[in-house]
Amino acid sequence: MSDAVGASSVNTYDVIVIGAGPVGQTAAERVRAGGLSVAVVEKELVGGECSYWACIPSKALLRPVIALADARRVDGAREAVGGSLDARGVFGRRDRAVSSWDDGGQADLLAGMGAELVRGHARLTGPRQVTVTPSEGPPVTLTARHAVAVATGSDAVLPELPGIAEARPWTNREATDSSAVPERLAIVGAGGVGVEMASAWQGLGSAVTLLVRGSGLLPRMEPFVGDVVAKGLTEAGVDVRVHVSVTGLRRPGGSGPVTLTLSDGGQLEADEVLFATGRSPRTDDIGLETVGLTPGDWLETDETCRVRAVEGAWLYAMGDVNHHALLTHQGKYQARIAGDAISARANGQSLDTAPWGAHAATADVHAVPQIFFSDPEAAAVGLSAAQAEQAGHRVRVVDVDLGAVPGAYLYADGYQGRARMVVDLDHGHLLGVTFAGPGVGELLHSATVAVSGRIPVERLWHAVPCFPSISEVWLHLMKAYRG
Repeated sequence: MSDAVGASSVNTYDVIVIGAGPVGQTAAERVRAGGLSVAVVEKELVGGECSYWACIPSKALLRPVIALADARRVDGAREAVGGSLDARGVFGRRDRAVSSWDDGGQADLLAGMGAELVRGHARLTGPRQVTVTPSEGPPVTLTARHAVAVATGSDAVLPELPGIAEARPWTNREATDSSAVPERLAIVGAGGVGVEMASAWQGLGSAVTLLVRGSGLLPRMEPFVGDVVAKGLTEAGVDVRVHVSVTGLRRPGGSGPVTLTLSDGGQLEADEVLFATGRSPRTDDIGLETVGLTPGDWLETDETCRVRAVEGAWLYAMGDVNHHALLTHQGKYQARIAGDAISARANGQSLDTAPWGAHAATADVHAVPQIFFSDPEAAAVGLSAAQAEQAGHRVRVVDVDLGAVPGAYLYADGYQGRARMVVDLDHGHLLGVTFAGPGVGELLHSATVAVSGRIPVERLWHAVPCFPSISEVWLHLMKAYRG
């Protein structure tokens, strides 16, 4: 592990990885497993956005909220829980989950795998060349024999609205690292960050208003998912407003309450406002122009995550920056594929880039799993019914009421949820599966195995689920399919 030193220092490695989040770490692990030397460059904390301002802290905040909600859904248990969450305890748990924003442990993991950590801001300065500018001291030039991998992630996008700078809005970072509960919180955006943070902060004691520009929540999932989640949030006390946009903000002097002007002509006053309105790639200042690419663009890649537009086949992009699926687990999958492809090419080995081959990120297209840990949860893998039809598949859609599954109504009194599978009628396997309801996240990997493995539906009839578990929903789906 090193800090960059020496103005004329030139260090050569087999591979250079820009970004030390989970994706960059995974890429480094795989190329080290292939016998290659690797330097990993990071300008912030080793562990990246996911570890400190996204996946890990958000789930740490959500777990106490959902644990309490689960207890209140069970007669006999609800009588044992009273009052509200201890926000201080929840924030302390969050702080432990992120190691109090100390990346020493993750830096040690890199060192333990034999990767060289270089701290500073990395910019491409030519083919296979990266210049790192540390916080102190002169720049260092790093050269890669075989590959440079970009794993810099993405940033929150703030819309251009009158008064937004003065309003000092939250993004996912403030929503996950703040340790004071605002009395009133407005959340703008109906995607994963919006619904998860609505659950978290409502549970912590904020009066949350969720503003949705479209007609429903989680619009990229099956339409019923948004309905189930919206009902759950509303019952928890969230004010969910659809078909409403923000047209301006006021926060005189940048302190005190913030006033949102809404597209329906109304106004909303809040103590904080969170914008969860999309992401942009962190590629604006990494030197893309020096290799013929446009700063700020998403990076288009082939099945091995190699950047298509760069000559010489040396530049790779994985994780959010390639825009395949902005999910940590999917970025790590890409890093495993790309790391192994880099190692194979460097060692003169042949590659298997056929669909589902060892060096092809096929799941990015056919089997992306995602869970939103709101209350209730939403989980899906593969294609929705609409996506499957748009792709030209001949499909059958099978829906079941999760509340009719014994394991579900034992899990929670009055359980409400729904499950759907999308069947490819021409090939007899699943194209997609979606669940919505309390505790459904742990069902998803079984669906992911079925979709990615293209297991014939007729064989799934013989996959016997345990009684009485929520996973018995699979039997209900199979029975509905067989009629």
